Amino acid sequence: MRILFLDTVHEILEQRLTAAGFTCDHDYASDYAAVKSEIAAYDGLVIRSRIPVDARLIEAALRLQFIARSGAGLENIDLDAAKAADVKVFHSPEGNRDAVGEQAVGMLLMLLNNLRRADDEVRKGIWKREENRGFELGAMTVGLIGYGNTGRALAQKLSGFGCKVLAYDKYRAVDGPYAESVSLEQLKHDADVVSLHLPLSAETNRYVDGAFLASCKRGVILINTARGKHLVLDDLVAAMREGQVGGVCLDVLEYEKRSFESLRTEDLPEAFRYLTASDRTILTPHIAGWTHESYYKLSNVLADKIIRHFF
Repeated sequence: MRILFLDTVHEILEQRLTAAGFTCDHDYASDYAAVKSEIAAYDGLVIRSRIPVDARLIEAALRLQFIARSGAGLENIDLDAAKAADVKVFHSPEGNRDAVGEQAVGMLLMLLNNLRRADDEVRKGIWKREENRGFELGAMTVGLIGYGNTGRALAQKLSGFGCKVLAYDKYRAVDGPYAESVSLEQLKHDADVVSLHLPLSAETNRYVDGAFLASCKRGVILINTARGKHLVLDDLVAAMREGQVGGVCLDVLEYEKRSFESLRTEDLPEAFRYLTASDRTILTPHIAGWTHESYYKLSNVLADKIIRHFF
């Protein structure tokens, strides 16, 4: 079987696939049209986010047996077209769930304890103790929307802080000792912190808008380590100005390019400028699942799944 790598991933994936008898090729530069013209020669695809694997690409892939995405989200793959063509789709949310959970905790602690502002002030010779008095996470209620791999991993990590953890998931049971299953309405009513752990779909695009935020507890802190398009940033900024939202931790933004490798800097609006100027925000460049350890685990998990399926 011949496999085409369209994005760079950890070398462990190619090493294990080659050892299992697969032939691996690479094309990290071609555009969609060029990939479409060459894909008929391959039985497998390894991707991240550079090229959308839509119905036309799948139709051109006459030999294609599987698509493997290094990561959790599958929004750049036409899953219906893959299923209709009997193409197996693999992804590896197990590989970066701990990284995402740790970053969510880190961003939240940074916000609650004013660490970004305090660090900047001390570097300038400013010594303010009372003004930087923080809040303890253990005194709060944290609500998780989505309880898959990353939601469950975050709940486990929060258990050590003594805070109350609520979880809502429309499509899977909230089981285990780390979170209490609640309705979405109860979560929004009770949670001091709301963290999003959702796949991107038509249902979850612009999921958090003005109406959603207005129905949350006043002063809520919002964490988004999932996808930027879940959140309507204009509505978020309006809620922050009004005091309905007390702070945000954002690892993802709706202004990211499809590859997640950069921002669309040509059209960054006023809402973005507000977020970058506010000391009630913690902003990072889509790195929550991007640790040195997760880079390896994402590929190793894919290798496990592919080899298990074909052998």
